[in-house]
Amino acid sequence: MNAQTRIAHLKESILSSDHFSWEAWLKETLSCFDCTTGTIHILESGTDLLMLEAQVGVPDFLLPKMSVVPVGKGMAGIAAERKQAVQVCNLQTDESGVVRPGAKDTKVEGAITVPLLLEGKLYGTLGIAKKMPYEFTEKEVADLLSITGVMAGKVR
Repeated sequence: MNAQTRIAHLKESILSSDHFSWEAWLKETLSCFDCTTGTIHILESGTDLLMLEAQVGVPDFLLPKMSVVPVGKGMAGIAAERKQAVQVCNLQTDESGVVRPGAKDTKVEGAITVPLLLEGKLYGTLGIAKKMPYEFTEKEVADLLSITGVMAGKVR
């Protein structure tokens, strides 16, 4: 099955599901983009806090630092604040200021975080990463945004 077919299947699976399968959806997203590590944060209603809902590949010692992320802090918080994708080609050497110091302990390099948006409203973020330097293409960013748009529909 090619990547576009897998992405379409993932979106259909999310749409047709009657229950939240955040971890399963995250694992399938990672597979579609050949990534090893990922997170889904959901915006806590009435706050500016992103709560960790699912993760794959994040070292246990980092989970306390990632379980609550303020909007505007780190890749997830900045993607949420800007309501657009934020990526770094190599998280290990990034000096842009969007990567929090502890994030380097994940040992990943090419990383992207995209917002969960529906009709312009923020519901959370999805972050995925590879073990090598990588810049996600415009097509990949669009595909990720289409997936997170469907995920956002499950939050409200």
